[in-house]
Amino acid sequence: MSEFIEKSAADGVLTVRMNRPEKKNALTAAMYQALADALDEAASSDAVRAMLILGVPGAFTAGNDIGDFLKIAMSGNRDSNAVFDFLERIIMAKKPVVAGVEGLAIGVGVTMLMHCDHVVASIGSTFKTPFVDLGLLPEAGSSLIAPRIMGHSRAFALLAMGETFSATDAHAAGLVNKVVSPAELEDHASAAAKAIAAKPAKAMAISRQLIRGDRSDVLARMREEAVLWEARLKSDEAKQAFMAFMNRGR
Repeated sequence: MSEFIEKSAADGVLTVRMNRPEKKNALTAAMYQALADALDEAASSDAVRAMLILGVPGAFTAGNDIGDFLKIAMSGNRDSNAVFDFLERIIMAKKPVVAGVEGLAIGVGVTMLMHCDHVVASIGSTFKTPFVDLGLLPEAGSSLIAPRIMGHSRAFALLAMGETFSATDAHAAGLVNKVVSPAELEDHASAAAKAIAAKPAKAMAISRQLIRGDRSDVLARMREEAVLWEARLKSDEAKQAFMAFMNRGR
């Protein structure tokens, strides 16, 4: 369990908060594992009927910790597969997942939303996937599912061009269900999760499965992306991009 992932349960909702504000909720391997474990907990508990994912004011998540990326790039070794465990769990999530986005949503902070059932964002939130700028490529099955959600042009702008989407852009693209003020964000996200949890559980599960359909192709694409991602992490192009990014922070 990570000290930066907090859990609480009430009214049929398992709330999971990423809480590493000093790093804008950049995700470490331990945080990914804690998120994966929370999804497992939700799946196995009859008391949990929905899961809610939150960040902190100003940061849903800044994405993967770049320091972890750099270690893998330089050593050629990955100490943990927790990120892939998390991606598999959220792609194949057994219970409805709601996300409340306030502030930065970067990289996996965007692509995980594509697997949520309902997303509420604050008006000032920004969405960006700078994969190509870092010498990398889309992940979490986003190269398959993003064009389905928002069409080729918007998906290309987000995933390949690395354009920043505002909350209004994300809503227009179908990535976000509702845009509210920062002060209202958590109340609206929590209300949505509670409303889902209050509905007849079996009817909800069947309806959700019909709407989501077979996810095996998304899972297969995530795994295909992961193999390519690992190769890209070790490339000179990616190493140079990571070093440039780290140096900008000095």
